[in-house]
Amino acid sequence: MVQGPVRIETPDGVVVESDRFMVAICTCRRSKNYPLCDTSHRKRTRSERRSDQRSP
Repeated sequence: MVQGPVRIETPDGVVVESDRFMVAICTCRRSKNYPLCDTSHRKRTRSERRSDQRSP
């Protein structure tokens, strides 16, 4: 976690900016929003999986 706003330049030269007051930086590289964390690294529990599969 870093205090925002932040401006991050990735090794390939892409610049990512966030104006949020706190920003989570992804270290596992699973984020779809890399280099910012979207909590993709978290494992889901069985109850969450079951409720996701139910249709409304």
